[in-house]
Amino acid sequence: MKTRPILFSGYMVRAILVGRKTQTRRVVKPKRRTDIFDHVCPYGQPGDRLWVRETHAMDDDGRCHYAATETEHPDWPNGWTPSIFMRRKFSRITLEITSVRLQRVQCIREADAIAEGVESVTEFRKLWETINGRGSWEADPWVWVVGFRM
Repeated sequence: MKTRPILFSGYMVRAILVGRKTQTRRVVKPKRRTDIFDHVCPYGQPGDRLWVRETHAMDDDGRCHYAATETEHPDWPNGWTPSIFMRRKFSRITLEITSVRLQRVQCIREADAIAEGVESVTEFRKLWETINGRGSWEADPWVWVVGFRM
């Protein structure tokens, strides 16, 4: 069993915490200098774990606060720290991978969109373009579909 980090936005962290999000789609990255991609998912295989990186802040007492769920907060000494910089020991969410598959992003079904933490394929498409940029839906990239549970 391997453990790897994975980034999630505040909205997606909240969806995970309430049990609405049980899947994530991530663009398949081809091997360097070729258009061929490795069929081994870089996020892991069923049974592996993912620790969630999220936007956070440290207070003067060394406690970690999470932007996704903090409703009121003072000005932190160093401000909010982007999720990419979260250290493992401050992660509050560990996910177990339950399934991994490859598919084109536009092949998402309504049930999968709901498992992504949104209400419909239309909403997922909007979210996808917010995260991956304008035109990313039309490009219809191959994605890793990673199922998980807390």
